[in-house]
Amino acid sequence: MIQTTTTPTDQAQPDAVLAWMSCLADATRVRLLRLLEQQELGVSDLCAVVQMPQSTVSRHLKVLAEQGWVTHRRSGTTNFYRVIADELAPSQRDFWRLTRDSVAEWATLRQDAARLATRLASGAGRSRAFFAGLAASWDATRDTVYGPHLNAHALAALHPAERAVKTVADFGCGTASLLSLLAPFVDRLHGIDASPEMLTASKARLSDTKSITLHEADLTDTPLDNDSVDAALSVLVLTYVEDPAAVLDEMQRVSASGGRVVVIDLLCHDRDDFRRDMGQQTNGFTKPQLKRLFADAGFNQVEVVELPPHPDATGPALLLARGVA
Repeated sequence: MIQTTTTPTDQAQPDAVLAWMSCLADATRVRLLRLLEQQELGVSDLCAVVQMPQSTVSRHLKVLAEQGWVTHRRSGTTNFYRVIADELAPSQRDFWRLTRDSVAEWATLRQDAARLATRLASGAGRSRAFFAGLAASWDATRDTVYGPHLNAHALAALHPAERAVKTVADFGCGTASLLSLLAPFVDRLHGIDASPEMLTASKARLSDTKSITLHEADLTDTPLDNDSVDAALSVLVLTYVEDPAAVLDEMQRVSASGGRVVVIDLLCHDRDDFRRDMGQQTNGFTKPQLKRLFADAGFNQVEVVELPPHPDATGPALLLARGVA
């Protein structure tokens, strides 16, 4: 749950204005706010970017939270922070924008931005931290939020297939629940995930399975060969990545001609609190958006359907899309 400390909205209250001035008079707090305006981050991410110890960063975050500059949520053992300018009081938002514009050319902020970009590119940002904190309980969380039938929907969508399914790649394999179901029926399986914690959970589940190879890799740049799989799957992944189109391009690259590609993800919703709590990049997709992404990646025979929500699921409804390479 997002925890937000509210501030007075009356622009005539001098105490509030003076408190904001005092808070933003500190250079470190301005740096943290600028970073958190761009990306939701955990304390360890912020420490790495601003190159300060955890005690210092945490102390400044406490002040920012108390004055309502940042929202924060807890996932597993990790606290995540974010500035959402549109949720600030109008006068507070204007004060921040004036401050931000005044220091726009500050060299330190450019250095911070460069380090943030490097850290996000290395997979150490929001989504990775979210899954690191949740790896041990992800299966139960997923069933509670989306219902217990995701794997069944994905497996059913593989058929009818234009070619025999002997090799399958699971993009964002998580704890390998889908791979373990496919293992008795498929000659070769590849599980790909950027989270080492998720892959550790996968290895524990697959300790006796010889046909599965796990890869720690960016989903847009996998070690698989061109045209090497008969089917590629992606379940609850695209809302977590910066560039969904690039993931679909990679799925197209590794899929053999006639291979089936299946994606299950969130139907577009307006629950911003849910997106932030789940560490997601977007609020899902409309049917036309997902169909266009498939078509742009070069898939044929594209179908997109809304899945019936499970009656006990607490999260948004889902879409299933499939196409042929």
